[in-house]
Amino acid sequence: MNQDFYQFKAKSLQGKEINMETYKGKTVLIVNTASKCGLTPQFEGLEKLYQKYKDKGLVILGFPCNQFANQEPGDEKSISEGCVLNYGVTFQMFSKVDVNGDNAHPLYKYLKKELGSLFGSKIKWNFTKFLIDRNGKPLKRFSPATKPESIDRFLEKLLNHA
Repeated sequence: MNQDFYQFKAKSLQGKEINMETYKGKTVLIVNTASKCGLTPQFEGLEKLYQKYKDKGLVILGFPCNQFANQEPGDEKSISEGCVLNYGVTFQMFSKVDVNGDNAHPLYKYLKKELGSLFGSKIKWNFTKFLIDRNGKPLKRFSPATKPESIDRFLEKLLNHA
């Protein structure tokens, strides 16, 4: 059976199940996040992208993950507070997930299958980003080192030529 982005569900940080179908017709950027990572300041850049493009249909979905050097040790409450207090995050954050291994979240298994990288599909670090177009098609994968500002030009093209 062919999988499709919209068939997945995930729990928000507040414990509410959210169906990806909610984001039909939107451009979606999915990011695995961590609060104690050298890349954590990317939250700020991601929030800027979200503020800039949310009225044009951009949605950012953050998935905290503790699989890389134990950089997301906190519970949902501390993750939520950290994102909001330190970086003013207003985009949707989800409950902590695994992105690699047998217990990887089904959405991440799907994304890795659709958009493998040069190193195979395994996610190497926090802040790996997946861009999904408004039809639910995974378009591009960005490495953890790719700053949100660098993604701006892709978003601009996608969102302004709709």
